[in-house]
Order: sequence, then structure tokens, then C-alpha cells
Amino acid sequence: MQTFLHKAYVRFIMRWLACSLGLWISAAVLSKDLSYNNSAIVIVIGGAVLALINILIRPVVVVLSLPAVLFSLGLFMVVINGLMVLLASTLYKPLHVTDFWAAIVAGMIIGLVNYLVTTIVEGL
Repeated sequence: MQTFLHKAYVRFIMRWLACSLGLWISAAVLSKDLSYNNSAIVIVIGGAVLALINILIRPVVVVLSLPAVLFSLGLFMVVINGLMVLLASTLYKPLHVTDFWAAIVAGMIIGLVNYLVTTIVEGL
């Protein structure tokens, strides 16, 4: 039981760091559409909020939208990722996303960063 909790804790920390890094890169790419007041603490807390949303809410949304995901051959996942970024922006006000399209681009960037971080960490 203790090893399961340890693995879950490490996995959450990795997601948190990956989400924070993804938010930071997204803010650099989308400087006019995603703002964080140039504060590292906003990125870190925003990454934690996004990681929690991805753990708790995203699986439910994916299951409920499974027909759309299957019909679009997985492209609807881009919309789901954008919705999760928009939700994080709504729940944590210092992290501001201007519109849905900026959230979709940020979601794609964050998803790519999460994939790269996971691939690198699992390769070690």
C-alpha cells in the first residue's frame, strides 16, 4: 500500500511540474492571450490547479464525450484539453486566458510538454 501511495505522489508531482512547464511555455508563445502577471508562483499554482483538474475532472469529461472522441478519431481530445485549461483559468483568476482558441493552443502545447516529460522520465 505504501509503494502505491508513493508512486501516486511521485506521479502527481511529475504532472504538476509538467503542467507548470507547459503553462510557462504556453504563456511565452501566447503572450497576448495567456497572462500570468510575470509571477513564477502563478505558474506553479496554476500548474497544480491544472494537474488536479486533469486527475479529477478530465477522465469524467473524456468518458462522457467518448462518442465525439471516437467520431473525430481522437481530435476532440484537443477541445477537451482546451476546456481543461479554460477551467483552470476560471478557477484560478491570476492565470488569465483570453478566449477559447487560446486555451486550445495552450492545451496542445501543455499536452505536448506532458508527453515529452513522461517519455523522458519513463526512459530513465
